Amino acid sequence: MTDPIRIGVLGTYSTGKTLLLKRIEMELRGHGLAVARTGRLGKRAAGIGLPKMRHHTVASTEWIIAQGIADEIAAAAHGARVVLADRAALDAVAYFNAALESRGERPHRLERERLRLLASTQAPKYDLLLATVLDESAPIARRHAHDPRYRRLVDQHVHGLLADDAIPHQRVTSDTDSQARAIELALQLSLKGAAV
Repeated sequence: MTDPIRIGVLGTYSTGKTLLLKRIEMELRGHGLAVARTGRLGKRAAGIGLPKMRHHTVASTEWIIAQGIADEIAAAAHGARVVLADRAALDAVAYFNAALESRGERPHRLERERLRLLASTQAPKYDLLLATVLDESAPIARRHAHDPRYRRLVDQHVHGLLADDAIPHQRVTSDTDSQARAIELALQLSLKGAAV
């Protein structure tokens, strides 16, 4: 069995990550591909009592990274030809770094480096990384407690980490053409991979 195509998305909250992956999933399923989508990591972390958003800790960040990795492995093991990861591993580090900055805290250097290394080791496994770009004029989902400063910090940290590590990715704005390009890119990559 060959490895599945892996597509990850990352970005600050309410920038359309989940909706984008749902649209990609529908397109891929429409072409007959077996697709698995992971996600809801923040909600699941909160469900077991771990803090999230501005309250992220080393433990909650590590759990999100590890659980995301486990979910992607499980999806591949169950025969998915394409795995769509809602919150690629580096996303958790961006949220953590933004949380620390918003609280005015500095973690132990080794803990911060360890989390970044753990997330960075996952970047090469993605065949495509989609990084959503914050558009503050776009409406925000009601399920999120809105903190404009934290939201901007997450966006800055996501794009900063990608740039610092020179990780190949596609920026996706709220513009319909940008969204359509991302979906088309994912479709072409997945169909090409399925043909191999």
